[in-house]
Amino acid sequence: MTDLTATAARSVSHGMFTIERTYPSVTPQRVFDAFATEAGKDGWFSGPDDRWDIVEREFDFRVGGRERLKGKWKTGMVTDFQATYWDIVPGERIVYAYSMHLDDRMISVSLATFEFKPAGSGAKLVMTEQGAFLDGYDDAGSRERGSRELIDKLSRYLER
Repeated sequence: MTDLTATAARSVSHGMFTIERTYPSVTPQRVFDAFATEAGKDGWFSGPDDRWDIVEREFDFRVGGRERLKGKWKTGMVTDFQATYWDIVPGERIVYAYSMHLDDRMISVSLATFEFKPAGSGAKLVMTEQGAFLDGYDDAGSRERGSRELIDKLSRYLER
């Protein structure tokens, strides 16, 4: 017999957004390297330094490789990003799928695509994300806001 209470609580909602940034004095390869190297990723991909501490970080940048970034907020909440790389075109494109967890609850599964293009003498980054938000998790735009904050951190990292 099926447990109707458990299945009634199951739901999924979808969202999609695109973020673009132009870097006039940075090459597309430099932007790509900020994603493709552990040192590059350490320079910008994390929670807010004053409100969040890294618990675990794994980085295996290759097709089929995995990345994990788990952190604890000052409030006690734990976030856990777990990704698998599906497509890498050096200097041009990265595609990965990832799940996000709050404490022990999986709240979403997303597909993220990053394109690195020439823009005059600089570079253009185009990020597109498609997300499935699970079992009543109401994203209310927080994924896009968080992604914009990360891309802003990336911009500061690239300007150093």
